[in-house]
Amino acid sequence: MKTKLFLASLLLCGAAFAGELEDANALFEKKDYAAALKIYTKLANAGNPDAQQALGQMYWYGEAGQVDEAKAEAVFKKAAAKGNKVAIASLELMDQRVKRRKEIDYWISGYDGEDLKSGEFRCTAPRIPAMSKINADIDRIGAAINTWQDCYNKYVTNLNAASPLTKRVPEDIRKLMKKDELEKSNAHLEQLQANLSEEAKVSSKLILADFEAWRKATEAYVSEHNKMVKTNSSTLFKDK
Repeated sequence: MKTKLFLASLLLCGAAFAGELEDANALFEKKDYAAALKIYTKLANAGNPDAQQALGQMYWYGEAGQVDEAKAEAVFKKAAAKGNKVAIASLELMDQRVKRRKEIDYWISGYDGEDLKSGEFRCTAPRIPAMSKINADIDRIGAAINTWQDCYNKYVTNLNAASPLTKRVPEDIRKLMKKDELEKSNAHLEQLQANLSEEAKVSSKLILADFEAWRKATEAYVSEHNKMVKTNSSTLFKDK
């Protein structure tokens, strides 16, 4: 009889825990983190693996007040020891984050987009003089501008194809990022994209402005030169 009563009390206890866990989950969904934390902590201390896992998540993401990876790891280990699959996966994620920290940081603040401007997309700005006086120089400048223009168009096409730069973050690295890290990465890449686009526009405007100034000066010189040649030729024929 005592054994039956003991078993019955265990069943009632389990039912009570299940009810409290559901209450904590509901509070968490409502973002009443303080109330959810209180219940999760109580159940976790009593050995409930689901509560331990949930508590670990709250410490992990800072919903328990602030991010505390040490506490998160501790309760994840307790839940994992009881076979909680989410806790086991969380511990694996934490381990991967340590191993791949440099890659995570690279996409948060280190990536500079240089690969988008290398190789065939590295467009060297042509050196444009104030004016050209001989045909060979005029042809050289014209060819240099055409070469630069072709390269610039390819670069812009490549930059547009790579946009948004946020999609360049490898999916396995993205999965390792916390919410705040992902937000920082997105902000960094969006700003980088804006900078690269503005840099391309400014450099293009400067080069085209120099080219236009060169073209006008050269055309003016050629026009004046041709007039002088024509005048000299007319004078020469009159003298004859």
